[in-house]
Amino acid sequence: MNEPSLGMIEYKSVARGIFSCDAMVKKASVRILETHPICPGKYLTIICGGVAEVEEAMKVGLETGSDMVVADLFLPFVHRDVIPALAGTAQIEKFGSLGIIETLAVATCLQAADIAVKATPVQLVEIRLANGLGGKGYFVMTGELADVEGSLAAAREFAAQAGMLAACELIPAPHKDLLAKGVYW
Repeated sequence: MNEPSLGMIEYKSVARGIFSCDAMVKKASVRILETHPICPGKYLTIICGGVAEVEEAMKVGLETGSDMVVADLFLPFVHRDVIPALAGTAQIEKFGSLGIIETLAVATCLQAADIAVKATPVQLVEIRLANGLGGKGYFVMTGELADVEGSLAAAREFAAQAGMLAACELIPAPHKDLLAKGVYW
């Protein structure tokens, strides 16, 4: 994997978020996955790249963000499925059971998704963050029923301990219409 690390900063100021994102990409050779306003009136930047580069960019983002930073997350060895799920480019050849975790915070969602996909051999279908969700996030995974159950348990436990679990659902045998492109994600 060319981009083994992920960094995220959530700001309570759109202007500061844009300024800080610019400083981050000028400081280190990282790729911007997302940078835009989010609900409710905040700003989100997600970057990826090498471990040292993301760490360096995150330091600058936190310094320039200062008191406008709401949350931050650095995942130095993120699972290879997380970035495509965020970018909307995940390739799922065969759907199995579905697991859905919904969290009250973006950072918790990203961390729970990474934990879930590292727990068992499931695939992340998509990760949706903040926009149209009132600042919440959710992710969908697929795989064999026992694997999805195991990954759901790991992600649910993490999000619940953080006080950020909104919902957790398992669909053992999803209907074919539900799996049609765009029905739920």
